[in-house]
Amino acid sequence: LQRRHYSLFTQKMSNHTDAAAEVLLERKGCAGVITLNRPRFLNTLTLGMIRQIYAQLKKWEQDPKTFLIIIKGAGEKAFCAGGDIRALSEARNTNQKMLQDLFREEYILNNAIDSCQKPYIALIHGITMGGGVGVSVHGQFRVATEKSVFAMPETAIGLFPDVGGGYFLPRLQGKLGYFLALTGFRLKGRDVYTAGIATHFVDFEKLGMLEEDLLALKSPSKENIADVLETYHAKSKTDQDKPFILEEHMDKINSWFSTNTVEQIVDNLQQDGSSFALEQLKVIKKMSPTSLKITLRQLMEGSSKTLPEVLIMEYRLSQACMKGHDFHEGVRAVLIDKDQSPKWKPADLKEVTDEDLNDYFKSLGSNDLKF
Repeated sequence: LQRRHYSLFTQKMSNHTDAAAEVLLERKGCAGVITLNRPRFLNTLTLGMIRQIYAQLKKWEQDPKTFLIIIKGAGEKAFCAGGDIRALSEARNTNQKMLQDLFREEYILNNAIDSCQKPYIALIHGITMGGGVGVSVHGQFRVATEKSVFAMPETAIGLFPDVGGGYFLPRLQGKLGYFLALTGFRLKGRDVYTAGIATHFVDFEKLGMLEEDLLALKSPSKENIADVLETYHAKSKTDQDKPFILEEHMDKINSWFSTNTVEQIVDNLQQDGSSFALEQLKVIKKMSPTSLKITLRQLMEGSSKTLPEVLIMEYRLSQACMKGHDFHEGVRAVLIDKDQSPKWKPADLKEVTDEDLNDYFKSLGSNDLKF
């Protein structure tokens, strides 16, 4: 009896330790399962989590008994709401090295997911933004549900849509990616699939069963895995007949954002004058002018680069943003004081010169990102 009591106690203890871990890495059935485990913080990524995921991903890639990798978020609210932005801003004065390490290691992980030799399945239920997009969108399969919320809202905090945004955003239909990048517009539910961010859509109530069916596969091929996902996708009827939220605006979006300056985009929206155009104009005018200009150029350049080339460019941008004014002011206004009134410097698009912009994109020499 005593022994049984002890084993129950140790089991409880190990469960407790697991619950306290920021990320759970488990072998289940034929798969390696990654669970982002900070539900109280919407599963935002820390440097420690990035390191653990990368090391385990590399092990599972080499393990002949691991046939697929699943990544999901704990709780029902979020897959992952991004990186730990607040910690980044706090590190500005105390830990310069962390500002380099976090971006470097996060981008290396994003690239490792893209080149992963095993099928990688992200269950992007709930909020999926910024860094959360980085650990999902580059994987082979991304499953959205009716509760998925996708956004790249970085221009609102003086940053830019990183984690490979310069690669995947310009490759979405028409100019949709440019629109999402500059406005931070949120896509919800089936629209995340229609836009091409997700590869499949599954009703939330079926997500647990889908995972069980994937784990139960015996030595599955990529095709076997795709078949299971396809079956669940075909059975999911939520919002099946609802048109894409931006469907009626796509022609206009394609025309407004088909220009190579932010000033021209602003003019296009102003001249259009429709309520949708003016709504987007209002949003863009709240964003960091520097971020807007960086982002447009990032996507234009990224449209013809490979993902590693994009990540090298984004690492340069990240380091320049950490040294600049707007990121720390954005974090203050949105996350710390929450007054939602950032004072951008420069405050006007025309004050952000091409020369300023070139500085952001400059090579870091021996400090450049390497793969």
